Amino acid sequence: MPTPHDLGYRSLFAHPELVRELIADFTSFTLFDDVALSAFERVNPAYVSDHLSARQDDIVWRVRLGDEFLYVYILLECQSGVDRWMALRMQTYIGLLFQDLIKGHELSPGLLLPPVLPLVFYNGVPRWSASMDLSGLLMQAPDELAALQPSQRYVLIDQQRLDKTALEANASLLALLFRLELSAAPDVSKNVFAALTTWFKGSPQANLRRSVQVWINALLARGASKEELRMVDSVEEGADMGGKLAIWAEQFEELGFQKGSAEGMEKGMEKGKAEGQVIALRGVLGRLLRNRFGALPAPATQRIGHATQAELEQWFERSLNAPSLQTVFDDGAPAT
Repeated sequence: MPTPHDLGYRSLFAHPELVRELIADFTSFTLFDDVALSAFERVNPAYVSDHLSARQDDIVWRVRLGDEFLYVYILLECQSGVDRWMALRMQTYIGLLFQDLIKGHELSPGLLLPPVLPLVFYNGVPRWSASMDLSGLLMQAPDELAALQPSQRYVLIDQQRLDKTALEANASLLALLFRLELSAAPDVSKNVFAALTTWFKGSPQANLRRSVQVWINALLARGASKEELRMVDSVEEGADMGGKLAIWAEQFEELGFQKGSAEGMEKGMEKGKAEGQVIALRGVLGRLLRNRFGALPAPATQRIGHATQAELEQWFERSLNAPSLQTVFDDGAPAT
């Protein structure tokens, strides 16, 4: 079940700029360094297998390289423990992707399947110990069968284990946000927020600025109690961006934000259970909608206040690119 922070990262990686930064700055691959953002295209990952098992939480992009496409599959493991079966999961998801491409007649002229870059983004506290190759999960086969056994590898980006010195030397937006999440000392948070203020002033992209705000709010919500969540949600939407950033910086200190410690992560995971997740989702969605469409009418506020987690997640996804408030709630019931 996605947490608010999962959704925050999903909103970030809905932008090709940050997908390219993730690969260029946090993996060893250089193939996208000089690729234009116009070559990136988001793919709907809601694949359905023969048993109607849908994948809706992952992020898939395809990137044109010359005359061919390469696919990037990003699996988010935010606040999660280590999944022993990750290599098997990745093989299954990529298999569903291939099936979808075949059904949609989206293969190359030679009817060949495209290459895939499988990424696992993990920010849990325990060190990642799962095998990164499917072969590590298989019994040793007799020599005659060894060549027939399946193989699948993935690339792990372990946020908690990133090199702090390299991270501080990196001026990209994603590195700045990672520093904020990993910051334990108030002065570091202040430095990061000062850099974020400069970025907000220079960024002309409203959608990307909105996603960064969603991510920061989700990060704050993860570390807050139910009472503190109401405080986080009380930021005035009409305030200037510099004022919002100053308020956020204060809230990081007031909440005792310690992202680098296991204790803080355990508290965040505990607060992320059922009721806390729904409360946080309501706050994040409300802020996002007010940022996009202004003051919310009473019926819309009431619907958010009584919505289930599934409804909130669906509206969150729609709200990132919806042209109007009505289209966010567009299921037959009026929002205004």
